[in-house]
Formats: sequence, C-alpha cells, structure tokens
Amino acid sequence: MPKSKRDKKISLTRTQKKGLEFKQNLVGVIRDCIDKYARIFVFRAHHMQTNNLKDMRLEWSHSRFFFGKNKVMALALGRTPKEEVNDNLHKVASKLCGHRGLLFTNASKNEVLEYFTKKQFPDYPHAGDIATEDVELKEGPLPQFSHSIEPHLRKLGLPTRLQRGIPELIRDHTVCKEGQSLSPDQANILRLLHIKMSLFYLEMEWCWNRLDGTLVCVCEKLGDDNGKSSGTDEGAAALVEQSDGESDDENK
Repeated sequence: MPKSKRDKKISLTRTQKKGLEFKQNLVGVIRDCIDKYARIFVFRAHHMQTNNLKDMRLEWSHSRFFFGKNKVMALALGRTPKEEVNDNLHKVASKLCGHRGLLFTNASKNEVLEYFTKKQFPDYPHAGDIATEDVELKEGPLPQFSHSIEPHLRKLGLPTRLQRGIPELIRDHTVCKEGQSLSPDQANILRLLHIKMSLFYLEMEWCWNRLDGTLVCVCEKLGDDNGKSSGTDEGAAALVEQSDGESDDENK
C-alpha cells in the first residue's frame, strides 16, 4: 500500500529546549554576578513590555537584568540560610514572586532610584487596568478601519455596520469611563484606537548590599506586605536574560 507524502517522520533531535542545562547555566551566571556587582535590587515590572525593557538594558549595559524564572533565580541566590551564597541572600530570594526580577549593579542606590523612578513608557492597557479617561465614539464612519475588521468590531461590542465598504457606528458609543476597570473587549478596542492609558516601568522594591549583607526596603508603597504578590509569574513572562545570554561577554 503506497504511503501518503504527509505520513513522514520528522526528527526533532536538533530542537534546543531550555531544560536542565539552561537552568544550570543561568544559576552559574547569577552567582557570578553576586561576586561581580555591589548591589542587587529586586524590582517589580508593571505592564511588562520586552522591547521597553531592552531599551533600559541598553542604557544600563554596565549592569545585568534577570526577569522571568523566579524559582531558578531564587535557587541561584539560596532559598535558606544554609543554601545562600552570601549573607541574607535567602531573604532576597523570598521576595521573588509574581512579576519580579533582579538588577545587579555597581551604581549607587540613589542613582538607581532616581533613574527608574523617572523612566516610564506609555503602553496599551490590559484587562483589569483602570481607565484614566473617558473615551466616547460619535455616530458616523470609522475610516481608520478597513472593511475586513468590521465583524471583529461588532464582536468587541461596537454597534457598527458596513456602509459603502467603510465601517461606521450606527449610534454614539462609550468605550470606557474614567476610573472603570477595563474588560478584555474594552482593552482591545483601546488598542485598535491607539489609545495608551497604561505605563510600563520597573518599581524598585528591595536593595541588597554585598559589603555588609544588608537588605533594605526602598519602596514606600510596600507597607507591611514585604513585597509579596498574589499569583506567580513562572510562565507569564519571557526570560529577558535570554538576550543577555547571547552576549555574555558584553559586561566583562
């Protein structure tokens, strides 16, 4: 019986997976950074955007960022007093939850806080974000959209129809109100309208000093929660250290 041309076995032996070897290498890189840099900052990423973080990395090429893989980073630091590779690093490891990462740097605490307090990038909002303004659309044509997207606009809740090949609103429509928590559909509409309501920024929360092994809170908003966050980020964020790994010699 002849075999179908589609019935072919494809070898995946050349496919590279980020398995045990990758994690071991990452642990080694982080431990090298512990000896190389004077301070470690634990930061929280708000509205994470990889491209914006890469821009920060370029401006801070003298330092190293690690983000994503919280458990691996905690393992590298040491999760208990017996495992830690330097004084109080197990306390740093305990802060790694949710959308958090590490910044290794020789810059002073004031330099770090001054830069990252001011460095913010406008971004499109996500579901659950709070609207910062009222957005209302008036009845009439929407020439910025092609005819092919009109069914998608209706699916998102916009009262539209095609009129001579141009999507148009059949009545006025309020997309969102200031202070309202955005639904997924509302967030998608705002993106289509190119309206940015959110900000991407890195909020520095904790600073560890290699000289004396002290860990201090540098974020006034933490209060008594000690930087804890609901949920985890183990699969949600891309490991930005990938791009560092491609150029491990850049910070020698």
